[in-house]
Amino acid sequence: MTQTTSPPDADRPRLLGADHVSFTVADLAAAIAFYSDAFGAEELFRIGPIDAADLPAMPDGRDWMEAHVGVAGARLTLVMLKLTDGLNLQLAQYDAPVDRTARPPRVCDIGGHHLGLRVDDVDKAARYLATKGCTVMEVIALSDGPLAGKKNLYVRDPFGNPLEIVD
Repeated sequence: MTQTTSPPDADRPRLLGADHVSFTVADLAAAIAFYSDAFGAEELFRIGPIDAADLPAMPDGRDWMEAHVGVAGARLTLVMLKLTDGLNLQLAQYDAPVDRTARPPRVCDIGGHHLGLRVDDVDKAARYLATKGCTVMEVIALSDGPLAGKKNLYVRDPFGNPLEIVD
């Protein structure tokens, strides 16, 4: 089978890399404390609270939050944390609207997600993260296939966000 490559699309922007992953949390201060303590994250900046009610409406009548983040009537604060060189974690706390869902999606649900973090020792990470309030699943030791000799582990942070720890 011959693989063909299409010519470059002059209208397509060039992907430079990942900037950040974002988790919405119920308690911003607690989440910042957890990621700072458990992973050595450093706060880069914070914005907010930003309240749609305080911002001028868009020309089409929508509020700023609906036009830009797809959530009408939102009030949010966000903090950007540096996890490692090249990986930032944005934590957002929405205080409005009142009808937001409080339970994170399961990884199998549409919109489900997880953050994969590479460590030097998966077994050590499992023990450590359990002491930090994470729900720790069983370590998976891969014995064959393209990842033979590798280990990984799924955990939920104390706020319900899924993490995959890999070596």
